[in-house]
Amino acid sequence: MVTPTSEPLHQQPIINDFSIHIATTNGSGSQTANGVILRALFKMGIPVSGKNMFPSNIKGLPTWYTIRLSKAGYVARRDNIEILIAMNQKSVIEDHQQLATGGVCIYDDRLRFERREDVTYYALPVKQLLSEEKIPRELKNYLVNMIYVGALAQLIGIDLSQIEAAIQHHFKGKPKPVALNMGMVNRAFQWTSETINKADLYYAEPMNATEGRLMIDGNSAAGLGTVYGGVSVVAWYPITPSTSIIDAVKSYLPRLRQDPESGQATYAVIQAEDELAAIGMLMGAGWAGGRALTATSGAGIALMAEFAGLGYFAEIPAVIWDVMRMGPSTGLPTRTSQGDVLFTYTLGHGDTKQVCLFPASMAECFEFGWAAFDFAEQLQTPVFVLSDIDLGMNQWMTPPFEYPDKPMNRGKVLNAEQLSAIQDYGRYRDVDGDGIAYRTLPETNHPSAAFVTRGVGHNPYAAYSERPDDWQNNLKRLHKKFETAKTVLPAPIVERHDGATVGLIAYGSSDPAVVEARDQLTDQGLPTSYLRLRALPMSDMVEQFIDQHEQVYVIEHNFNGQLHQILNMELSHVATKLQSVAHCDGLPLTAAWLTQRILQSFR
Repeated sequence: MVTPTSEPLHQQPIINDFSIHIATTNGSGSQTANGVILRALFKMGIPVSGKNMFPSNIKGLPTWYTIRLSKAGYVARRDNIEILIAMNQKSVIEDHQQLATGGVCIYDDRLRFERREDVTYYALPVKQLLSEEKIPRELKNYLVNMIYVGALAQLIGIDLSQIEAAIQHHFKGKPKPVALNMGMVNRAFQWTSETINKADLYYAEPMNATEGRLMIDGNSAAGLGTVYGGVSVVAWYPITPSTSIIDAVKSYLPRLRQDPESGQATYAVIQAEDELAAIGMLMGAGWAGGRALTATSGAGIALMAEFAGLGYFAEIPAVIWDVMRMGPSTGLPTRTSQGDVLFTYTLGHGDTKQVCLFPASMAECFEFGWAAFDFAEQLQTPVFVLSDIDLGMNQWMTPPFEYPDKPMNRGKVLNAEQLSAIQDYGRYRDVDGDGIAYRTLPETNHPSAAFVTRGVGHNPYAAYSERPDDWQNNLKRLHKKFETAKTVLPAPIVERHDGATVGLIAYGSSDPAVVEARDQLTDQGLPTSYLRLRALPMSDMVEQFIDQHEQVYVIEHNFNGQLHQILNMELSHVATKLQSVAHCDGLPLTAAWLTQRILQSFR
C-alpha cells in the first residue's frame, strides 16, 4: 500500500480540470496507450486535448504526452502538471520536479529518484504484472504501457468500457490484440483497486460536453479537405512534420476520387526526388489546369524559393502546405513554431509577395484544404497554407466538417467560344481593373489560346520584353492583384469587448492560448478585444482594429515577432500602438504565460 508523503493541499475534489503528463521512451509503443486514454476521456464527454512531444530520432530518447482535461473547454497547453505517469528512468528526475504542489506521481517501481513532500506517489509493480501472464517477449515492452492505462483508469475513474472501446477502435476490432491489451488493462486496474488507497483528489467524471464532436489531427483534416477541393496532382518529398498530410491524401483519394464507371484514378501522386522537383511539378500541373498540391516544412520551403517566385511572376496556381517546425536550419524538427511567416510571405527574390493562409482549428484545416485551390486559381498564384506541428500532428476536438457550399472557383479561364468573342486577347492584360488577367489552358481549340509562359520580362501579350515600361506596368498590375486578394481571402475573425482599450492580434495555433488568456485577463480587470488574422495580404480590417484601440499586442510563437514586423512594414503609421509578444521554446503557448506577459507590460 502506498501512502501520501503529505496531506493533500486541496480539500475539495478536483474534477475534470487537470493535466496528465506521460513520460515514456520513444519507440516503446506508448502512443497507442496515450491515444486510448485520450479517446476514452473524450467519449466520456469530457473536453480534452492531447499534446505529443517526441524526439527527432526514431527510438530511444525520452518522449512525453500531455492530456489536458478542461470542463470549461480550454484546449491550450497548461503550465501546470497535476498527474505524472513516469515510465522512463532517463527523464524521471526532471519530470517529477515539474509536478505542481499537491500533484500525483504514478511510476514504475523500478525507477529511482528522490521523493518530494508535496507530491503523492503510487508505485506500480510493472515487472510483476508482466510476469503473471504468458506474454510474447516481443510484446512486453508495448504492454507495459497498458499497465499505466489500467492504473490511471482506476485512480481517477475512467470508464473501463470506454477504454475497451478505444482499444477496439485502435486495433480495428482485431480480437487477439484487443484481448491481449485489454487483459493487461484489467489486470492493472484490479491490482490498483485491491492494493492502493487513493490519497489524492483528482477525478474524471462523465460530462456531456463533446456530443456531436470528433477528434482528428490537423494534417488528416487538411488531407481530407484537399481531396474535397478537387486535387488532381500531388508531388512531395517526405519531411517531418508534413508527410502525414500526403499520407491522408493517399488514404482518402482511392475512396473518394476514382472514376465511378472505369474505376480508374482521376489523380496522380508522385514522390519527387527533392522539394525543388516537387514544386517544379506543381508549376507544370498548375499551368496545365490541374489542381496541384505539395506539403513540406521550413527546410523544404527554402528549397522552393525560386519556383515560388516563378509561380508569382508567371501567375501559376498551386497550393503548398507548410507545417511549420522549429528552426533555424534543421533546428528542432519535432517541436512547434510559427517561424516561417516572414520568409514565406516574401518568398522569392525581387519584389515578390506570396499569399499565406493561417488555419487555427481542425475545421479551418479542412476548409483551407479545399478553399486554397479556389484562391490559387482565382488569384492565379501559389497559395501557402501555414500550419504547424501543434495543429498538424496533435489530436483536437472539432465539430463535423461542412461540405463545400459552392462549386469550384476556377477563376478567369477562357474557353474557345469566349476567345472568339475577344478581338485583342493578351494573357497578361488587365481588362477588369482588379490586376487579374484572363488565362487559357492547354488544348483549348482556338488560335489565340496559345501563349508562352516565362519567368522573364514580358508584355501584356506574353511576348518577351525588356522595355522599362512593360516591366513597371507588370509589377504595378501584380501589386494591384494583391490588393484585390485582400478582399478575396478569408477575413479576420474579430471579437470586440465594449470599452476595451487593449487589442490582441494572433493567428494559427496561438488561438487556444489567446482565448483562455482573454478570460484570465478579464478576471484581472483587463478586458481585451481580439483579432485573429487568417490570411496575408491582410484585410483592411486589421488597420481598423488597430485604430480602435490604444494598445495592441501581436502574439506569435516565434522569436523575432515576425507578424509584428510585417505590420510595422505595411502599417507603419500605426506602428507605435503595436507591441510584440513573441515566445519560442518549441512548446505550444500557454495562457498563463501570455496573461503574465501582457499584465507585466500593461502595468
